[in-house]
Amino acid sequence: MSLLLVIILAALSWLAFHDWQLPNALRYRPFQGRVWRSSFPSASRKDIREFLSVFGAAFSFGDSEKLHLRPDDQVLGVVRAARSARWMPDASDIEPLARALRERYDLRLDEVWHDGLTLGGLFQRVQQARGKSAV
Repeated sequence: MSLLLVIILAALSWLAFHDWQLPNALRYRPFQGRVWRSSFPSASRKDIREFLSVFGAAFSFGDSEKLHLRPDDQVLGVVRAARSARWMPDASDIEPLARALRERYDLRLDEVWHDGLTLGGLFQRVQQARGKSAV
């Protein structure tokens, strides 16, 4: 009985740990800070990190995991990779991001959304909403 309980707890722990991490393809990239800085030279490091924190928190990424994301990553691609159990993300997968953008930046995701939206494109819209130049 206790061996079965240990196996079940170990399996649940493993699943919980792996569900809270970036998918392998993103997790093993080097940090992408340089790519962000070269793509958005007029944006401050603080603005970039804050945006990545808001994006990462919407999908339960860890603090260091958000730094693996690139400006040319498509939002839907990251969501698909993070929610790999389902083939296509639905509105409930995107809603935490929409809520976070609305609360933090007063930006409505539905007004800027298209299927090819990249993190860089979204960051650019965030900077415009804040009255700052992104490029």
